[in-house]
Amino acid sequence: MISANNITLRIGKKALFEDVNIKFTEGNCYGLIGANGAGKSTFLKILSGQLESTKGDIAITPGQRLSFLQQDHFKYDQYQVLDTVIMGNQRLYDIKKEKEAIYAKEDFTDEDGIRASELEGEFAEMNGWEADSDAASLLNGLGVDTEYHYTLMKDLDGSLKVKVLLAQALFGNPDILLLDEPTNHLDLNAIEWLEEFLIDFPNTVIVVSHDRYFLNKVCTHTADIDYGKIQLYAGNYDFWFESSQLLIKQMKEANKKKEEKIKELQEFISRFSANASKSKQATSRKRALEKIQLDEMRPSSRKYPYIDFRPNREIGNEVLMVENLSKTIDGEKILDNLTFTLGHDDKIAFVGSNERAKTTLFQILMGELEPDEGFYKWGVTTTQSYFPKDSTEEFKSDLTIADWLTQYSEIKDATYVRGFLGRMLFAGEDGVKKVKVLSGGEKVRCLLSKMMISGSNVLILDEPTNHLDMEAITALNNGLIKFPGVILFASHDHQFVQTTANRIMEILPDGTLIDKITSYDEYLASDEMAKKRHIYTMNEEDN
Repeated sequence: MISANNITLRIGKKALFEDVNIKFTEGNCYGLIGANGAGKSTFLKILSGQLESTKGDIAITPGQRLSFLQQDHFKYDQYQVLDTVIMGNQRLYDIKKEKEAIYAKEDFTDEDGIRASELEGEFAEMNGWEADSDAASLLNGLGVDTEYHYTLMKDLDGSLKVKVLLAQALFGNPDILLLDEPTNHLDLNAIEWLEEFLIDFPNTVIVVSHDRYFLNKVCTHTADIDYGKIQLYAGNYDFWFESSQLLIKQMKEANKKKEEKIKELQEFISRFSANASKSKQATSRKRALEKIQLDEMRPSSRKYPYIDFRPNREIGNEVLMVENLSKTIDGEKILDNLTFTLGHDDKIAFVGSNERAKTTLFQILMGELEPDEGFYKWGVTTTQSYFPKDSTEEFKSDLTIADWLTQYSEIKDATYVRGFLGRMLFAGEDGVKKVKVLSGGEKVRCLLSKMMISGSNVLILDEPTNHLDMEAITALNNGLIKFPGVILFASHDHQFVQTTANRIMEILPDGTLIDKITSYDEYLASDEMAKKRHIYTMNEEDN
């Protein structure tokens, strides 16, 4: 068990948390939710000891081991992948290395023998002999193939590093597991594996995630951060949402009845306070009036942007034709003979583990890359707007947010442009903030403002939910659902894909395409998809 006792954290004069008291018990998975800036990641750092609170303390059951997902992707660059995972249990790793150093000595002494014997006993108690196989099993489950297990961390790409660090956090059956955005940059198979792992995990888990489907799948409880307090609910994210909305409704109804009672008492007092025969009753009603207290209806700190994509032109029947499209990069076949045609009602989700292929296809369709073979053709009525996965170059500028967005608007009027920024929660002085200093979430909101102001009838979005809070994801989700044009998008957010897409395309690791007009859940359950995946996996093993 881990508990926070009277935790207060002040940053300058602002209190991020104020006298927080909460217990997280064994066998439960807690989803820690709240708006961007509410302090979710900060609270996890306080729980893990990475950050000291201004007041209060964290108590952990004696003898229990806490593990957390590292956010520094370069911390272990000099270590092999397998060793990095085993470092999830630092004591076990230290024993392993000390043993190896003793046995490597040329002048092995009696003292060395005694020390080695002590280490061997502790090593065995900690299941050290299974450490390598346990670490390998976690890596394989998350999709880090055996060929990478003895590679240095610095030689891995970003997505593999994330998986290794996640395996490190999970290693050795920790008593308390803290996970900050564990599904970020994970592919579908890795997320499914992690869901099953956490469902079966017998100890305490506290997780921060913007993936609503993931939270619904794994969480037994929801801890909601709002205005520096944490309110605990039994149940997953959907249960929290329904419960919190019901609580607000009940409070409003109770207040309405109290207000009616107040009005009734005030009218009686006003009419009869000067009447001698009624004075006693009037006095009694005054006392009753003083006892009535309205429930405080403090508004939530959550803010929902308003996302509404309105095309300037209706799209025609001919949208996009792709014929025999192929692309090889650095000797690797990324796209292999892709052929498909889009209709004017299509909302296509590109799913699967082949991250590079999705981004490469989008870059080709937007004219940023040339295919090696084949061609594509956009319909004459189409206009495209693109949300790239990597927008670094887009924001290398000294422009203010308002000036940056104005350059993409046909109407240069400042009030018009600021209207779009206001929808995305950039208010007042935010408009003069320079784009190069924006946070990840602010950059995403800028890009979505750019897409809205473009008036395009085809939207291409590559992982748009990264860096967004739950409220912004919900707003974007709703905006895409009601968008009357064509959408091509990639996302790992299960609920986002399920509610938006009516057609699923998966580019397999060999660069070929599965294309089905269906919902996401139906696609995942389809026998054909499972069969094709199985055939591909068998072919890979044969090779």
